Amino acid sequence: MTETLASYVTTLATGPLPMPVVAMAEFLRVKHPGTKAIICYGSALRDSSPQDTLIDYYLLTGSIEDLPGGQLGKLACKLIPPNVYYAELKTGGQTLRAKYAMLPVAELDQKVAAHISNPYFWARFAQPMRIAWTVDKDTQSRIIAIFCKAMTVAKANAMALTPLQGPDKLEAWTKLFEKTYTTELRPEGKERARLIVESQSQHFDMITRCAPAVEASNTSWLLRKWQGKCLSVARLLKAAFTFQGGADYAAWKISRHSGVTVEITDWHRRHPVLAAIVLLPKLLRKGALK
Repeated sequence: MTETLASYVTTLATGPLPMPVVAMAEFLRVKHPGTKAIICYGSALRDSSPQDTLIDYYLLTGSIEDLPGGQLGKLACKLIPPNVYYAELKTGGQTLRAKYAMLPVAELDQKVAAHISNPYFWARFAQPMRIAWTVDKDTQSRIIAIFCKAMTVAKANAMALTPLQGPDKLEAWTKLFEKTYTTELRPEGKERARLIVESQSQHFDMITRCAPAVEASNTSWLLRKWQGKCLSVARLLKAAFTFQGGADYAAWKISRHSGVTVEITDWHRRHPVLAAIVLLPKLLRKGALK
């Protein structure tokens, strides 16, 4: 990590947040006392009102034992992190809704290391995020270091695809995110990668200029794709046990990004795991997930 990158990430990560985002973060902090840091990301920071969308968070804990639920849920997070949950908060006459993922700080630190081929964590944390709360300054510094590491690893993987130089250097970032999208079950089309890079071009230009050189994993993207798809299915089934309202949220997100309407019935809501198994092949056939 260079001092310049660290300074940039510190300014970015500690910037101001909308009050609804702060209010929900405080609600989650109290709800989960083992939390060491709360990170916000996604549309609530970019182009949507926090009152009109799900606010996305990561809650990072001190250990796996700080996660809610029984030992089975904790084991599930060890095997396939993170665990995902849903929360609502009524405040000021409005209802705020949040989707939040939980895993230990140390686990996240490991998942953004240079030798990790699956991009699930380092691709996400290479994008702009904000720290909503940390238990102390040392934890804040550790989170900023994790952000810097993720950006450095993302840059290395982008360079392995296309040299990050000249006027077309943002094309390399677009290609990287197009590749990372193929490793998950996502409703967005290829144009989403370009929109993300173009809307945050200064951010990716800063990473290109300031992140140090590291060696990326040489795992083929074909292998990454199929490993990632399997992990996505496992995460989808796992989230069915914890993500209240998940079926309706998934239908809304699929429709928003792909234009494919998904009819959710009470049966789907009562049997989320079976619903996921039944609906997944249909969504793949319609092109709602790629």
